[in-house]
Amino acid sequence: MTEEQKNATEQVANPIEAERQAPIHLCDGRGLKRLLRYGLAWLERHQEAINALNVYPVPDGDTGTNMLLTMQSAYAEIESSPQEEVGIIAQQVAHGALMGARGNSGVILSQIFRGFARALEGVAAFTTIQLSAALREAAATAYKGVIKPVEGTILTVAREAAEASVIAAASSDDLRYVLEQVVREARASVMRTPSLLPVLAEAGVVDAGGQGLLTILEGMLRYIKGEPVDIDSDYVRAVDLHALHPESEEGYGYDIQFIIHGEGLDVEAIRQTIDSMGDCALVVGDSSAVKVHVHSPEPGTPINFGASQGSLSRVIVENMQEQYQGFILSKAQQPLTPDEPVATISTVVVAPGPGLAQVFESLGASAVVPGGQTMNPSTEDLLRAVEQAPSDQVIILPNNKNIIMAAEQAAELANKKVRVVRTNTVPQGIAALLALNYQADLESNSHIMSEAASAVQTAEITTAVRSAQINGVQLEEGEVIGLVNGKLEAKGDSPEEVTLAALQKMQAADSEIITIYYGESVAADTAQELAATIERVFPEQEVEVVDGGQPHYYYILSAE
Repeated sequence: MTEEQKNATEQVANPIEAERQAPIHLCDGRGLKRLLRYGLAWLERHQEAINALNVYPVPDGDTGTNMLLTMQSAYAEIESSPQEEVGIIAQQVAHGALMGARGNSGVILSQIFRGFARALEGVAAFTTIQLSAALREAAATAYKGVIKPVEGTILTVAREAAEASVIAAASSDDLRYVLEQVVREARASVMRTPSLLPVLAEAGVVDAGGQGLLTILEGMLRYIKGEPVDIDSDYVRAVDLHALHPESEEGYGYDIQFIIHGEGLDVEAIRQTIDSMGDCALVVGDSSAVKVHVHSPEPGTPINFGASQGSLSRVIVENMQEQYQGFILSKAQQPLTPDEPVATISTVVVAPGPGLAQVFESLGASAVVPGGQTMNPSTEDLLRAVEQAPSDQVIILPNNKNIIMAAEQAAELANKKVRVVRTNTVPQGIAALLALNYQADLESNSHIMSEAASAVQTAEITTAVRSAQINGVQLEEGEVIGLVNGKLEAKGDSPEEVTLAALQKMQAADSEIITIYYGESVAADTAQELAATIERVFPEQEVEVVDGGQPHYYYILSAE
């Protein structure tokens, strides 16, 4: 059979390949594969444009890359699959996306695929109604996967596009028409994101994750309409933004646990309320019994709420701080002997440069995963490191806010007991690792390490990759800028000038130690000269210099 004959046979066999202008009533597994292939290709064409569209003009705009790598992993799972049932293909896509998810945008995208697959389980070929149901479940699953959903992000775009599919499917059984309406609404939703997030409006951009999702959907529509997936100049001119992510939360004083018994209990509503009351929230169960666990400074608040929902049993309240102090005191009075068993807890940390990797290794990290800005490790990368760790209890230090969600996803998938200490920066990760107590249990260490991380201030010195206005400050491309604890606080003509300004913003004069981690573009002599200058300006502080080897950032500074 010639290639031409083969293609003709495929078009007859696959509904999605039917006459371009004729209604499309069904899409089987082969059709979904082609839709995803074109969505992937369209995303690939505009990866760099999406990367460049970042609120902060720093060289860490990697939403496009993270979503592309996630999509590539998803498609690789089905590329050679002989399956024709759309439900099976969707499940394979969800698994590939889950394992390859990178960054927060990639993790959310994997959750979208997860919900989509759940709705299509057992379906041979979907109709418009089934597509609509799958899109709604995709959006709902993505929302559930984010502890504190933020409107004006990819979540909003997914939800509003799904809502449009409901209306379209009610009036037409043509998949082409429904997808057109989905893309139309997704595009409008992306354009509305600045009205929902003031920071987007100030920067004059739209949400990058939402733009990425729109790009995938547009690629699918272009396939159905027979349009090419070449580069589009309009995308290159667009400007987008990363979704906002909450800061790492502080630890709490009480561990509260109880079971709510009742009838018609709303597990999701209880989960949302409990989550707002503290940290480490876990709410599971059904309409008749719900198990609650949360760390909170006010134990009465979650307990009173639980009692308002039904009768309580197995109520446990433990003063964690008192336990920690008692434990430390007992250890001080009874020093560890060589024969005393040591609790084994492994640590998996993420480091953006070879020098920083060596620092973590010297501090006893069990495994160091390369990654950081523009090179977020995938869920699978982190999961592999966890599974290879030498103990059954593992703590992950992501050291970057855009890696936290992938780390938490890896923790859920692991066959071990894993906790993620939500470190946003390398200095926070170092402080957390130094605080690790091998004689304490996993939960205690999670709390202690979170406390240690929150006490560290971080500054990052880099170069603006485009002109922008941020927090009322006008920046020019190529200008050196300084971020203090993730917020733009300084700009200038040289890394040295901005470093000193950032240290003043950090109130480094009140700290004891200032550590300079210099990047791959900085010579050792230059870093030492900067250290000497800092010592003159801050004579009361101890100044340390470390070869971090990180890309993109001249210096990463910590004050503690």
